[in-house]
Amino acid sequence: MKNTRILSRISEFKHNWKSDLLSGFVVSLVALPLCLGIAGASSFPPVMGILTAIIGGLFVSLFSGSPMTIKGPAAGLIVIVAGCVEGFGGGGLGWELTLAVGLVAGLLQIILGYLKVARLADVFPLSAVHGLLAAIGIIIISRQFHLLLGEDPTILVGHSPIELLLMFPQALHQFNTSVLLIGLTSLFILYVWPLIPIKSLRKIPASLIVIISSIAMAAQLHLSDPEFAQLKPLVNLGELSLSLHFNFDGLWQHPFHFMEYVLLFLIIGSLEALLSNKAVDLMDPFKRRSDNNQDLKAIGAGNILSSLLGGLPMISEIARSTSNILNGGRSRYANFFHGVFLLVYVLLLIPIIKLIPVAALSAMLIYIGLKLASAKEFRNAWAIGKDQFAIFFITLLVSFLTDLLLGVLSGILLEFIFHSTRGMGFKQAFKATMHVNETEDSVTLAFDNAIVFTNLLGVKKIIRANASAKQVVIDLSRTSMVDHTSLETIERIREEFHTKGSSITIVGLDEHKRLSKHTHSTAYKK
Repeated sequence: MKNTRILSRISEFKHNWKSDLLSGFVVSLVALPLCLGIAGASSFPPVMGILTAIIGGLFVSLFSGSPMTIKGPAAGLIVIVAGCVEGFGGGGLGWELTLAVGLVAGLLQIILGYLKVARLADVFPLSAVHGLLAAIGIIIISRQFHLLLGEDPTILVGHSPIELLLMFPQALHQFNTSVLLIGLTSLFILYVWPLIPIKSLRKIPASLIVIISSIAMAAQLHLSDPEFAQLKPLVNLGELSLSLHFNFDGLWQHPFHFMEYVLLFLIIGSLEALLSNKAVDLMDPFKRRSDNNQDLKAIGAGNILSSLLGGLPMISEIARSTSNILNGGRSRYANFFHGVFLLVYVLLLIPIIKLIPVAALSAMLIYIGLKLASAKEFRNAWAIGKDQFAIFFITLLVSFLTDLLLGVLSGILLEFIFHSTRGMGFKQAFKATMHVNETEDSVTLAFDNAIVFTNLLGVKKIIRANASAKQVVIDLSRTSMVDHTSLETIERIREEFHTKGSSITIVGLDEHKRLSKHTHSTAYKK
């Protein structure tokens, strides 16, 4: 079995190395500035962001369960990692204790992978997940906006996101013109470059154009001069060493903080990784399906190694994975080559990397934050239904004002309350019942009671158990309710069946009341 796998990997490399090499190179150009920015915003030495991506490429790619995803540090974890470092007192000690948290979380990810619990990602309501991501976007913006204006980063330490937002008016009155000019120019490039009508130019990553132009502007504006020293306008890369940095000695002084952030690293990191895998699977031109449990084990192993060497927690990162697909990546070796190129940059281009302005990196993170919390996200939540908008908004608000874990829990609780007010019984919430009617040509699955996010795992298992049938009919006429998350999930399974030559037809929702005109809005009996 092992020899077969090795031969398969060799064959995969032979057939795809040219396209994967090119894609890996392009993705590395996208990843380099993002890794620096994410690490710096997470209160880690910026070079450790690159180290994390190198480990994700050279190590995790070889046994990951998702062939098209790019592993590395993610903007979605900035809030958690930075909060962990600051909660442990900040500075070098805060970083070292946070590495111990990442090490424990990575070990737990491996255990969860072996327990095959990756499917539990489906029990999170989609609107709550989007609300969480929107909150993360706003939190990122609340800090990076100040750095875009050229504020002294030391005065931002210890302030909550709401305090940082309230500090905006003051920051606008004391911005640094040179730093702001670089930041605004970088934002302009990020938004305008994809709109350029020349296709060959659009293939050049916007982030690369930002880095080149910002380094040129920084030189022209003399940002390396002593008068700018207090603002720290250029990347303070930090030292890359392969020594062990983690520290368990001080954790006993912060036991609750330690346990909270182990859970956050584990839950939010794993959830983001699994959701990214789902999204990338839908874009995969070969329609392959990720082995999420294997991927969870691989990411856990990567996080252990990353934490041992001083790096950040990693996930399957959606933006870089999308870039991989769009640039012709075909296998896991695109991720591997992206790691190789990043290693080359660290070995050969350190003097150039140190010339990158912090404002350019802040602009990239603000761009990501604006995408996570865009008006489109709010409109989509509203279009699905007022209940889903309420779940989206409450998750966002609680996450922003307290912490991400409480935010997710509040969204789950609110959705459960909504379902209960529409007649869902407690037993129905956790077990879906159904009847099977088989003919020569089709299988009909007639469900009873409610199909909601809390019993969705059983529903998925039942549907996939009939994957061999050419025609599967899902009869929902006798259900009391089918929620938004369930309808979205069934639709994804329908697309998956279609790629394998089978089909799913959904019937029986005509007598249900919809909460909006959206095709996936919650439906319940009038």
